[in-house]
Amino acid sequence: MAARRPHMPDLRHLTPRVLRTELLSGLVVALALIPEAISFSIIAGVDPSIGLFASFTMAVVISIVGGRSAMISAATGAIALVVAPLAREHGLGHLVAAVIVGGIFQVVLGALGVAKLMRFVPRSVMVGFVNALAILIFMAQVPELTGVPWVVYPLVIGGLALMVFFPRITRAVPAPLVSIAILTAITLGAGLAVPTVGDKGVLPSSLPIPGLPDVPFTLDTLTLIAPYAFAFALVGLMESLMTAKLVDDITDTHSGKTRESIGQGIANIVTGFFGGMGGCAMIGQTMINVKNGARTRISTFAAGVFLMILCIVFGPWVSQIPMAALVAVMVLVSFGTFDWHSIAPATLKRMPYGETGVMVITVAVVVATHNLAIGVVVGSLAAMVIFARRVAHLANVTACLDPDGKQVVYAVTGELFFASSNDLVYQFSYATDPDDVVIDLTDAHIWDASSVAALDAVQTKYATRGKKVTIIGLNQPSAKLHDTLAGQLAGSH
Repeated sequence: MAARRPHMPDLRHLTPRVLRTELLSGLVVALALIPEAISFSIIAGVDPSIGLFASFTMAVVISIVGGRSAMISAATGAIALVVAPLAREHGLGHLVAAVIVGGIFQVVLGALGVAKLMRFVPRSVMVGFVNALAILIFMAQVPELTGVPWVVYPLVIGGLALMVFFPRITRAVPAPLVSIAILTAITLGAGLAVPTVGDKGVLPSSLPIPGLPDVPFTLDTLTLIAPYAFAFALVGLMESLMTAKLVDDITDTHSGKTRESIGQGIANIVTGFFGGMGGCAMIGQTMINVKNGARTRISTFAAGVFLMILCIVFGPWVSQIPMAALVAVMVLVSFGTFDWHSIAPATLKRMPYGETGVMVITVAVVVATHNLAIGVVVGSLAAMVIFARRVAHLANVTACLDPDGKQVVYAVTGELFFASSNDLVYQFSYATDPDDVVIDLTDAHIWDASSVAALDAVQTKYATRGKKVTIIGLNQPSAKLHDTLAGQLAGSH
């Protein structure tokens, strides 16, 4: 029997207890999605229903075609920021068209293997991503805690206390769901005038209807939306793949990154045809889901379905949920997401300065731009520069003169590439060396044209003095590159 694909949930083990966990976790996620989807709609400059519809279709579709079980995809702030200028300047029709084209870009990029680029994201960037994410989740709650009635603060503290201590009594029901229910009952029973979900916007009263975007189907339209669509695709894929990797680490399971990339594209195409604003993986809601014990696609599917049921059937009641209850959930998620071990004094003392620096740069850029994708790119580039600087010092040249003084052997060790080979030319004594020079590369490796050009320059400098240079010890890949490029690089001398 063929081995089961690691990213597929084993539904044979779907016991009533597991099903209850998945469904209840999906319900908690749906409750937390409503105010966020409305907020992201406002950022994008569209009606709240556009963000809610996007969250519904994204969650339902990705639960079927995605590659990471238990990960939540919906309308997100990063996507809203990308499409906001298009919606503001050209209207909803162009935004929806960009979502569809962006989804097509994601399918193509996924099929081309863009997910494999994840291997180049260093651990220090990943830790910075997680910590920045926790900070952003917390910062997103701050506006809900400023300029509000004083009673909001004890409600938030009470919600946090409930979620910390209730699991000690029972884990049969997710603590966040209990906290939301109790705080809602208190505010309604006591008649407390506090901000509610309903204050964020009007919830939709019917399901979305599929249709084509209201734009001219011309090359000019495509040219206009293509840059936004491509940025949309890149940001969505990067956030989704980073989130999938994080869930892999937390759950100690593997996911299909290529399938997830293509799945994100399919979900956005479907979302666009239903008039949604598009989306990607939501790290905050995913953390809620995973921390509540959800591990299968059912929780993701349930989150989407419950979202529409809550809006359409229970809209009047959901509108009365105090924002304090949802803020408490997200604050606890932010604290649980932050990698506190990474900033412990003992860890910082042992960690190389470069690694800590990359983590700090990633966090700083993400927090400054409110864009996780930009932070990951900048952090990865910083890590590459630091690595290149470190490796550049690993190439050493040692001279050994024959007793008779007729030959000198230079032993070169280490990795020769553009950074380490720059100083290679200055490691030889051209004027004083004997006429017979041997360069031994037994313990070295040539990686690029810069290194071949440097060796050409060394040979040229000796040749102008009438001295012969022999290069020995090349391994097979280095010899092939050297034989192909030696003497062919203009300006190498």
